Amino acid sequence: MIVSSLVAAALLLPPAPVAPPPVEPVPPPAAVPVDPAVLHRPGTQVRLPPGVAAPPRVSARSWLVADAATGAVLAARNAHRRLPPASTLKALFALTALPGLPPDRQHTVSEHELRGIGDGSSRVGVREEVTYRVADLWRGVFLSSGNDAVRVLAGLNGGWAETARRMQATARALGAHDTRVVSPDGYDAPGQVSSAYDLAVFGRAGLRNPDFARYAGTAYAKFPAGRWSYDIRNTNRLLTGADGVRRYPGILGIKNGYTTNAGHTLIAAARKGPRTLVVSVMNPRRGGAHAVYEEARDLLDWGFAAGAAARPVGSLLPPLAAAPVRAAAPPAPVSPAAPRPAPSVPPTAAVSVASVPDDGPRLLLPLTFVGSACLAAATLWLVRRRTER
Repeated sequence: MIVSSLVAAALLLPPAPVAPPPVEPVPPPAAVPVDPAVLHRPGTQVRLPPGVAAPPRVSARSWLVADAATGAVLAARNAHRRLPPASTLKALFALTALPGLPPDRQHTVSEHELRGIGDGSSRVGVREEVTYRVADLWRGVFLSSGNDAVRVLAGLNGGWAETARRMQATARALGAHDTRVVSPDGYDAPGQVSSAYDLAVFGRAGLRNPDFARYAGTAYAKFPAGRWSYDIRNTNRLLTGADGVRRYPGILGIKNGYTTNAGHTLIAAARKGPRTLVVSVMNPRRGGAHAVYEEARDLLDWGFAAGAAARPVGSLLPPLAAAPVRAAAPPAPVSPAAPRPAPSVPPTAAVSVASVPDDGPRLLLPLTFVGSACLAAATLWLVRRRTER
């Protein structure tokens, strides 16, 4: 009877609380592990099964085709070759400055803000003593590649030199280590370089920002000029279908550029069905002013047709540093791991998390039952002894 009572009482006891296991941030692994060193090799890098068409032969000094969703690089040529980027560097400028500048903010331009614009720069027509919304200035950047609009926005973002510094930090955070920023508008400057790899990184990151994607995909807009406005057209011919260049089906835009030193450069993205591809092309050496669009078209066509069969040769995702394992539960918030300057681990390697044994609380209840049963048996034995005497 005593044993039954003790067992019943034990069953009514609330179970001992079980501490939650430690939690650590674990990034999702890539579908296919890749070796980042492959893209540092010269020449064309691609892995195709037999019978699948190779990428087209194009004249660009450097190019890359990647899946925008996963970051997997499907093919590339001289991906990390450092070349002048021209106005494609404005994609990095937008990634850096967009988050801190509300689109409806109004600003009246002063004379000193328009000083220092390089000779021969492309302009949208920003005028002093005219009040603009930030969104208007961004359309001037993306559609007309306006270095005057970049000057004003950079001033609102902390100044020219500070904006260049922030752009450099943004590039490093994204794993774009080939880029050196000197002039935020992409105007030729000594030492200013980027690569097809880095430009594709900027394009992919931009598509994930709704404001960036909207500006980059706008073909036509109105630009204010005080009491009136005028039409502006995107200089990306794949987006507008202008000047004899056919518009690419499913084009999402992004950014083109040109300077004497850089030649023609382009970041382009397009969507067909469930797939979105991003392509970067730097300095075609044949075909004239529009070759950059036609070569990007050929690379997009290949990516949508044969690229699905390709095994990745790299990744646009930054390398990850291992996160420390914490034994406390719950753990203190952990800041995201910073990207490493050198790709010593695969860019998509997952961070492993050690599990901590948690058997103590689970053993408490069985031990309670055993102890109670032993105590009851001892009590019953003593009662019987006394009764026999």
